[in-house]
Amino acid sequence: MENESAIKMWSAFTNEHPEINSGFDVWSFGATPQMADDLASLVLKHKKTATASNFALYGLTNMPLPQVGDYSVILDGHQQAVAIIRTIAVTVMPFGDVSADHAFAEGEGNRTLAYWRQVHEKFFTEELAAAQQKFTEQTLVLLERFMLVYHY
Repeated sequence: MENESAIKMWSAFTNEHPEINSGFDVWSFGATPQMADDLASLVLKHKKTATASNFALYGLTNMPLPQVGDYSVILDGHQQAVAIIRTIAVTVMPFGDVSADHAFAEGEGNRTLAYWRQVHEKFFTEELAAAQQKFTEQTLVLLERFMLVYHY
């Protein structure tokens, strides 16, 4: 079922920007409704301009990789549209090579690399365990940079 609030937000956005004729993805950050709320709030405050995901899961789930120029409607923990972002950079690299700059751009916690590594190692370990795979420092992560382009 399509998300009505996402369709409504996309329609409002494209009415203001009729030159945009692309499609959009709909998703939320994190694994819980509370995390989705917290991270969407950081996007709205312009503190979160990046995200990271487990690269292996794209292949395991046949999800398309994000591409530069993609638009996404971001949902909160109640599955309501809160923002539209546009992907401006996509990089794949080993977990152990993620930079402090990227960790800061994710906007979470104290915005340090140490915090980012602690939170994401736990998250990626759990995701991979569910797929009968192991996390290592060489586990590939997809790093995405984005900009907030629309919100109510």
